[in-house]
Amino acid sequence: MISDHSPRRRRVDLGPAEALSLLGSVSLGRLVFTWQALPTVRPVNHIVDGGDIVIRTQEGGALTSSAQRADGTGVVVAYEADVIDPETHAGWSVVITGFARLITDPDELRRVLGMLGPWGPQQETDHAVRIHPEMVTGVLVTDTHDTHDEGRRRP
Repeated sequence: MISDHSPRRRRVDLGPAEALSLLGSVSLGRLVFTWQALPTVRPVNHIVDGGDIVIRTQEGGALTSSAQRADGTGVVVAYEADVIDPETHAGWSVVITGFARLITDPDELRRVLGMLGPWGPQQETDHAVRIHPEMVTGVLVTDTHDTHDEGRRRP
C-alpha cells in the first residue's frame, strides 16, 4: 500500500470584499480581453481604486484601441492576480470579470497615473483603464491545520 504523505489542503471560497482586499495587496496581475476575435492575456500592474481595478495602457495598445471603439458600457475583460507558493501550492487567486473603460477625465487620469507607475520601462503608458467588477471570485488554498486568517497572510 502506498501512503500519501503530502500535506492536506482545503479550499475556501472568498467573498467579494475579501477578494478585492487581497487583490489590493499585490501590484501585478493578468488582464484577459479579446483581440482580433481571440482571447489575449497581458501581464500588467494595477491599483484598486474605489472598488475598481485601474491599469495603465499605452496609445495604440490593443486594450486602448478596443476601449476607444467600445460603446458606453466598455469592453468585457477578466483580471486575475494570485499569490501561490511554488513549493506547497498554498495561496490565493482572485478573478474579476467586468467592463473596462478608458479614463478620459483629465483630473482623474492625472490622479490615477500618479498612483500607478508604468509596468515596463520601455512603454509610454499615458492612458489608463478602469475596470468595474461585475463578478468577483476568489479562492484560498491552505493547509488543513491553518486557520483561515493564517492562510491569507502566508501561502
